[in-house]
Amino acid sequence: MNYPAPSPELDLGSIFPFELDQFQKEAIASLNAGRSVVVCAPTGSGKTLVGEYAIYRALARGKRVFYTTPLKALSNQKLRDFREKFGFDQVGLLTGDASIHRDAPILVMTTEIFRNMLYGTPIGQIGISLVDVEAVILDECHYMNDRQRGTVWEESIIYCPREVQLAALSATVANSDQLTDWLNRVHGPTDLIYSDFRPVPLEFHFCNPKGLFPLLNDSKTKINPRLQKKKEKGRGGERERGRNGRPEAPGIIYTLSQLEQRDMLPAIYFIFSRRGCDKAVAEVGDLWLVNSEESQILREQIDDFLARNPEAGRSGQIAPLYRGIAAHHAGILPAWKALVEELFQQGLIKVVFATETLAAGINMPARTTVISTLSKRTDTGHRLLNASEFLQMAGRAGRRGMDKQGHVVTVQTPFEGAKEAAYLGTSKPDPLVSQFTPSYGMVLNLLQTHTLEQTRELIERSFGQYMATLHLRPEYDEVAELQTQLAQLHEQIAAVDENELAVYEKLRQRLKVERQILKTLQEQAQSDRQEELGMMLDFAVSGTLLSLKGKNITVSSPVTAVLVGKSAGSGQAPYLVCLGHDNRWYVATTGDVVDLYAELPRVEVSPDVLPPPEMPLKPGQSRRGNEETFAIAARIPDPIESLHLAPEVAEQLSRLTAVQEQLETHPLHESGNAATLFKRRARYVELEAELEQLQGQVEQQSQRHWEEFLNLIAILQHFGGLDNLVPTVLGRIAAAIRGENELWLGLVFASGELGNLDPHHLAAAAAGLVMETPRPDSKVNFELSNEVAEALKKLQGIRRQMFQLQRRYNVALPIWLEFELIAIVEQWALGMEWIELCENTTLDEGDVVRILRRTLDLLSQIPHVPHLPDSFQRNAYRAMQLIDRFPVNEVVE
Repeated sequence: MNYPAPSPELDLGSIFPFELDQFQKEAIASLNAGRSVVVCAPTGSGKTLVGEYAIYRALARGKRVFYTTPLKALSNQKLRDFREKFGFDQVGLLTGDASIHRDAPILVMTTEIFRNMLYGTPIGQIGISLVDVEAVILDECHYMNDRQRGTVWEESIIYCPREVQLAALSATVANSDQLTDWLNRVHGPTDLIYSDFRPVPLEFHFCNPKGLFPLLNDSKTKINPRLQKKKEKGRGGERERGRNGRPEAPGIIYTLSQLEQRDMLPAIYFIFSRRGCDKAVAEVGDLWLVNSEESQILREQIDDFLARNPEAGRSGQIAPLYRGIAAHHAGILPAWKALVEELFQQGLIKVVFATETLAAGINMPARTTVISTLSKRTDTGHRLLNASEFLQMAGRAGRRGMDKQGHVVTVQTPFEGAKEAAYLGTSKPDPLVSQFTPSYGMVLNLLQTHTLEQTRELIERSFGQYMATLHLRPEYDEVAELQTQLAQLHEQIAAVDENELAVYEKLRQRLKVERQILKTLQEQAQSDRQEELGMMLDFAVSGTLLSLKGKNITVSSPVTAVLVGKSAGSGQAPYLVCLGHDNRWYVATTGDVVDLYAELPRVEVSPDVLPPPEMPLKPGQSRRGNEETFAIAARIPDPIESLHLAPEVAEQLSRLTAVQEQLETHPLHESGNAATLFKRRARYVELEAELEQLQGQVEQQSQRHWEEFLNLIAILQHFGGLDNLVPTVLGRIAAAIRGENELWLGLVFASGELGNLDPHHLAAAAAGLVMETPRPDSKVNFELSNEVAEALKKLQGIRRQMFQLQRRYNVALPIWLEFELIAIVEQWALGMEWIELCENTTLDEGDVVRILRRTLDLLSQIPHVPHLPDSFQRNAYRAMQLIDRFPVNEVVE
């Protein structure tokens, strides 16, 4: 392990002039011991300080640090923070389309940029880009849970050279020990630094139309009993229920007034829809939540912003902002959102109505967070928030150094009440789940510098693979147990001579066949005899010897009896009254007679001998005889079994006896182990089948990622992106692209169909490749030009082929090709004013900015993609210039 030698410690007192928390001291000690760290602590507890220490240490040693974040907005925020703290020239920024001071000792970037950098050299080696990098800080590491971005985090950790220390900073997750164990395996010695201590403790509240109440009991373990009792007794129930019989929700103004009375502002008020946020601003727009001094500062800053960006102000947003009220969601102009964030951090805005995206992104703590509903709409319908979502929002409450306590207010809705709120308020965080999914870009970039075997080894180091192995441990144990049992059985079976076994097995099988033949012959003979008996019984007289067993004579073996008399039956045949050799009377039907011994002399029975008078003469009746009948019973002979043996049955019986004798004299039989041995052999076959099935299941689950990787290779080979396993020109084009489906974008660029488009047309076509399928009610009032429509239509054939192949290989990567709405990009590229552009679409401003920024991101890649014509790259650069203006451009001073 080539970690930097443990350093003479920096003077912590001079860097951080305050008392550090225990977990911060432990993390610093681990870093100084040359180990990586996973720091798991609640939002706002000071995890970033660990990253800052790594920066101070690197600067003191003349080394560098990379600081990665999940979002570009967070990168921009960190750039501003670090410039202020460490000096303007000490910090650089790398984004997909810009680099600022990239050789600075502190380089901030998104995790995706860091991953792309690692692709540049064989994994594990220090490439040019990582020279002198001592540590990489992975901020917001719980983003590994993110479906779209999670893979990038796992790749970054797997590919990062072991010499570089990692500091993974994460919110509390249930399985931080597993994350740490995984880092130990794939990267190097790593310590878990865990703390659930919140420097600003949280107090949970519940708001309903009657007021604001503590949500939990005194020990903070379950619901406040007062909230339960009211529900049970039903006091005031009628007043609290709305027209449809469901509980009524308190109004927003009422909830805010409760907070204002208790000095619980500023607050972030979470509402899970953009329209809901905007409606809330309109509803409370007349409230004044700021004092005259704050109002004055607000007015100056807002007026200054509007003077610089006259196009950014919207009537429904400006007036409430002067009064300390704002909305924050993805539909709002990013520049306006940045102003809201800035003013909120200064404490000038008292309530921000925000969608949950605010909880996951920028650093914007408040004294209180209000969570207006505990369920959310998803693709699969409504569901209760999960613990992580709830804690992420709750965690925004409580500002370190400003509040003694943070407040989390949950609100009564028609569908959720205090019970659900208390459940979430006492929940533990969810575990990190791997979202690892191979992509075309991953396949191509790895195969450019690695063999297939090396690549497989890298894929199998993923957190997803680690977790699969962990979950499959019981199955692996079961496989091992089955293998042990099989080995033992094999040993026991192997001790016997195979030839002896074969002979014995043949005899066993033959005996089975002979028994079956005997049974068939006996049944046939019995059937013939039964017909004969029917006729003989008609003529049978008193004293005839019979053998009885049947439906009415339920005995284990046939009873020999003498016929004493006949009694009228229910049908044509009479009932037979008999005395058995066991001195019992029986009433039988002809069906109960299994044999009649006409050859044997009859037994004399006096006409005075009668069955007991209490015995009904009905089939199945039986009574014990007396002393007189005992003497008769004693004279009934025991007929020889073979008396009526059919000749073919007798012959088969002797054949069977001969085989039986052969078997019994076989040495294996004489050893006494034959039965056990054959049981073992049967069990062996069963276990083999069981083991094969289990191994198949385990392999299928444990090899899932590698199977996906191989499927992508097959598709790339089909389209000519790989020649065997070597990336072709098309492969190298696709490898240089960042996107959701790099092969699709590579095929489009390589096709040349966009090569002759004018810059403004190219901008619109590029938008068609990155725009997700819009909502059905989205509209723009512009016509798309023929040039763009024709160029995109020519791509439909390639797209169809890709769809078919992806479906065959079960690959679910999107292949965007949108014609709807992209005319808006063309109009913007032609110079239309922002206000006019937005007046001609139903899309929110924030959505238009996002479409244009995604388009810009794709266009900005084209000049750096190899093997593309110069003219195409120049056009892409011109198209970028046409659309990269306010409010689309991201200004980083």
